[in-house]
Amino acid sequence: MQNFTLFVGRLGLSLIFILSGIGKLMAYHATEKVLIAHGLPPGLLPLVIFAELGGGLAVLCGLLTRWAAIGLFVYTLLAAMIFHNNFADHEQWINFMKNFAIAGGFLVLVVHGAGGLSIDAWRRYRKQKQKIFF
Repeated sequence: MQNFTLFVGRLGLSLIFILSGIGKLMAYHATEKVLIAHGLPPGLLPLVIFAELGGGLAVLCGLLTRWAAIGLFVYTLLAAMIFHNNFADHEQWINFMKNFAIAGGFLVLVVHGAGGLSIDAWRRYRKQKQKIFF
């Protein structure tokens, strides 16, 4: 049951980033304008898309999960501080707190890993199996 719940947790954490990364790809120029409006260079957009799409897919599949979770933890906190820092606006405060909660979920993955239903677990299994035969 633990492996299944870790998978469902990874699914929940990763989907928002995968979908957001795809959305940024589909609306590339509009997203560049959002970055510029927040004082960021538009050249960061490929890195943002890589973080969201690549990190989200890595967490979903359980590939290098701890590293991906650390990266998305940092990314999520930075996004909260840059894009949701107007605490006088209640909606921004809620979005800041949601990012903070998502970041906490990534810390749980850093500590516990992806679980048994993951590429990480399959790679460990293969490595142990090779040690037995050699």
